[in-house]
Amino acid sequence: MQKLGLSQSLQQKLSPQQIQFIKLLQVPTAELESRIEEELEINPALEEGGEEEEEPVTEAPEQEEAPADDKSDELNLEDYLADDDYSGYKTQSDGGGDDEDDREMPMPTASSLHESLLTQLGYQKLDDRQLAIGRQLIGSIEGDGYIRRDLDAIVNDLAFSQNIDTNREEVEGLLKRIQSFDPAGIAARNLQECLLLQLERLDDGQDVDVIVARRIISECYEEFTKKHYPKIQKKLDLDDEDYIKDAIELIVKLNPKPGGEVAAGMVKNQVVIPDFILTNNNGKLDLALNSRNAPELRISRSYTEMFKAYDKGDKKDKKLKEAVTFVKQKLDAAKWFIDAIKQRQHTLMRTMQAIIDFQYDYFLEGDETKLKPMILKDIAQMINMDISTVSRVASSKYVQTDFGIFPLKYFFSEGISTDSGEEVSSREVKQIIKDLIEAEDKSKPFSDDKLEDLLNEKGYNIARRTVAKYREQLNIPVARLRKEI
Repeated sequence: MQKLGLSQSLQQKLSPQQIQFIKLLQVPTAELESRIEEELEINPALEEGGEEEEEPVTEAPEQEEAPADDKSDELNLEDYLADDDYSGYKTQSDGGGDDEDDREMPMPTASSLHESLLTQLGYQKLDDRQLAIGRQLIGSIEGDGYIRRDLDAIVNDLAFSQNIDTNREEVEGLLKRIQSFDPAGIAARNLQECLLLQLERLDDGQDVDVIVARRIISECYEEFTKKHYPKIQKKLDLDDEDYIKDAIELIVKLNPKPGGEVAAGMVKNQVVIPDFILTNNNGKLDLALNSRNAPELRISRSYTEMFKAYDKGDKKDKKLKEAVTFVKQKLDAAKWFIDAIKQRQHTLMRTMQAIIDFQYDYFLEGDETKLKPMILKDIAQMINMDISTVSRVASSKYVQTDFGIFPLKYFFSEGISTDSGEEVSSREVKQIIKDLIEAEDKSKPFSDDKLEDLLNEKGYNIARRTVAKYREQLNIPVARLRKEI
């Protein structure tokens, strides 16, 4: 039996304006300019204000007083922002062509690598069948230069996709030819094969280091990965330890990811653009927002005048009324985006200033040991904003200081208690772990248990598993892999 009933419920919904502001807030400076250019293309009522313009952007909305109905001045954007993705504004750029070049889409690693290999394949004297197998193999090479797909699976791929009946031996023969291509080590099936391929290029039959290195990789690979050097020396029956040492030095200079060599020459480096600039003026910290975050924008004067002219026309004309509505919507949208940019600037500055106030001692000198434990909630409470807002500001944002450029996330860390009951930043503990490992005797590196003991002696209450976690976050291998001879 069905019944009808009434019920009340409360729901929180973000307005289109709030959604667009959130999008703007999390955009870093490096992307803001392109977002602004998109908005300029979408909204003709928005213009980039030059230095010659004396009229401030805040005066433009006051020109929208022509409509007779008072409600027309209200900004109700829901009806015409629903399908538009307004994301940003045009900033004051530092130049023309160079900036455009920086925004070009970089060529993917896989594409540039494959093109290079296909070109080299074309130089080989191969028939159509061999070329097809070679292309299939090259297409199976991943961006780092390895071919991890099993050769039997490639044989099946050729049979089903290209109707080529082949076998593993023929495919492996063509693979060997591709492995002779540049860069050295390309098309290896594992790291061991990759290192051997590179050593083969170096082997002239006389270099003792190369000969020993090849024997280490081919005969003692497992011992090499575990740094069991005495076992390697015994297995290879070498009297002089220097032979092992010199060969190891040669091996560690080889490239474990040969596919990256081609990519390095093809893909442009990504430059970090700081969102904030912090300077120390004789002990006083001055914070400034990157000028790219403060674009000069204004409402189009021609659109404002057009709006006035339309509004003075015949109110009964349907087409004229539609034109008035369109122009009014674009003017209102432009005004809101200018306000959103200003709000973005204000939120960024408040958040960054709170971070500076919290970590003031650190920003004076850049000493990591002076970083205090700080979480998003601490800053949110200081500026009376939601944690999610602080998170969006901290995400993908950078600050330039006198001692380097840092992501804002760098300054957030958990706390570790000391014997005196103080809370110190995990960043401080990580720095001490790093210093201890750098100063250790590499022939007898510290284990995690030993690092725990050393930290406890310094007054830091920390468990071995936490030491291991911090060591891994620092990308430092375990003691066995840090051992040197």
